[in-house]
Amino acid sequence: MAKDKRDTQNTPNREQLINMAIRSAKQGQRKAARMMLQKVLAEDKRNERAMIMMAKLASGDKDRRKWYNRALQVNPDSEAALDGIAKMDYEDAASRNRALYRIILGASVAAVIVLSVAWVLIAAIGAANI
Repeated sequence: MAKDKRDTQNTPNREQLINMAIRSAKQGQRKAARMMLQKVLAEDKRNERAMIMMAKLASGDKDRRKWYNRALQVNPDSEAALDGIAKMDYEDAASRNRALYRIILGASVAAVIVLSVAWVLIAAIGAANI
C-alpha cells in the first residue's frame, strides 16, 4: 500500500525533528525532546547531531559520556563531543580538588585547635610549677 502523499508532507524530516527537539528542550520539555531524537536515531543510527543533543539532555554523567563516545565513534574529530568530554573531565577534576581542599582545610583547623589546647596546657603546667 502506497503512502498517502499528504502523510509524507506532514511528517518532519530528520533535520526538522532535531530542530523541534532543540526547541522542546529549550522550553523544558526534555522528555519530548529525547523522544524526537530517539526517532531520528532509529532511522539514522549514525546521526552525530542527534547523539550530541542526547548527551546534552542526558540525566547523568554516565549516560552523557556514553552519548559523546557514540558521537566520537561516528566522527572522531567531533568538536562538540570532544569539548563535552573535556568539560566533564574538568568538572570531575574540579570536584575532586574541592573535596581534597575541604579535607586539608579540616585537618589544618584540627591541628590548630590541638596545638592551641597543648599550648594552654603547657602554660598551665608551667604556671603551676612556679
